[in-house]
Amino acid sequence: MKRKNLYLGIFIVSIIGLFIVQYQFLNIGLNLAKVQFRQKVERFSSMIKEDFKDKNQLSFLIVQTFSNDDYFTLGKDSLQVASRNFLNDFLKDRLLKNKIDQQFTYRLYGLDNSFELKSAAQFSDDDSVVMFPIPLKGYLSDSLKEDVFLEIQFVDLNIYFLSQLNGLFLPGLVFLGGIIFIVIWILKLFYWQNNLISITNNSINNLTHELRTPVFSIGLATKILEAHVDDAQKDNLFLIRKQLDRLNKNIDQVLDLAYFENNKDSINYQVRDIRHQLIRCCNNFISLSKLENFEFNYSIDDGSFNVKCSDIHFENAIYNLLDNARKYAITPVISLEAKLIRNSLIISIKDNGRGISDKDKKHVFKKYYRVHDGDKHNVSGYGLGLSYVREVIKVLNGRIRVESKLGYGTTVIIRIPLNHEKS
Repeated sequence: MKRKNLYLGIFIVSIIGLFIVQYQFLNIGLNLAKVQFRQKVERFSSMIKEDFKDKNQLSFLIVQTFSNDDYFTLGKDSLQVASRNFLNDFLKDRLLKNKIDQQFTYRLYGLDNSFELKSAAQFSDDDSVVMFPIPLKGYLSDSLKEDVFLEIQFVDLNIYFLSQLNGLFLPGLVFLGGIIFIVIWILKLFYWQNNLISITNNSINNLTHELRTPVFSIGLATKILEAHVDDAQKDNLFLIRKQLDRLNKNIDQVLDLAYFENNKDSINYQVRDIRHQLIRCCNNFISLSKLENFEFNYSIDDGSFNVKCSDIHFENAIYNLLDNARKYAITPVISLEAKLIRNSLIISIKDNGRGISDKDKKHVFKKYYRVHDGDKHNVSGYGLGLSYVREVIKVLNGRIRVESKLGYGTTVIIRIPLNHEKS
């Protein structure tokens, strides 16, 4: 549950971070668009000032509209309509030349409001209007004897700016949506697989528990039969007992790993000096080496090996590693070395087995993974031993790694940090 919450937290924080980054990019883009727009308006203003600086057909028409001269035979209203239309077309042309394709209105007026010429269409009071006043010096102001201003008005500039950022804004949203979809899909698949694994593990564990009863019954039956069989049948009975011990060992291995994975938090971990446990494991393994006629030696530094751990699981982990070293060699030569180096306990278990390929070394600590030779497994098992060892070492805040080369044996190295609390 903690890991699930951690992943969800990382996902949520990452998505929020992506939104913030996208928002910042959008702000930067909008600010750049605004700067570019203002630069276009400034160029447009300079062009308009230059156009109205001297006398031309449009400026002359505007002067006649607001002066008392009777140059044209048209009435003042007709002149005003003509001036309005000509000015509108003229401004639209100048805006397009400056790459401003935005709806606009205008107002030409005197400083003292003695005259005013508006575009036919005007924005409503509810619109968010941005105004750019342009002072017109020269022929107009001189002829009308008043300061003259041309005010260009735009509305909904933010929408206009966003439209200019479609190449940045829309792909960003699409990619962000794609990332969110993929991550949610992966998390869903991940949790679905976890649930499937959990269900599978529970089924295996329940089945393994159920096997204990028939195994116990068979064991009891073989003990009873031992007293009543003749010598010719003892070999068969011995074979049954041997296979039964093997089955019982495999059941214990499955249950040990299942119990450890499901009860890590409830296991009693205490600071212990595990040096005497290592010595006990080694002495027991020496007894086995004498019975099975293989070579084993060990070297353990003096001092205190204070580690916060569980006795049973630590011993089981060491026994698993020693047993693996025994099984994967024709004539086993095994050594264990324990040293205190830089406030850590280093345990090395070396064998002269057939070794492990680089490909297999990446997977040997995975549950159910087994190193094989071609398409055959030379040693029976379920691929749980090293997975169990790794889980035990992880709880001790330690690390485990494998050094191996095909044909030259294998060395398993464990590094466990020492604990200086009083044991």
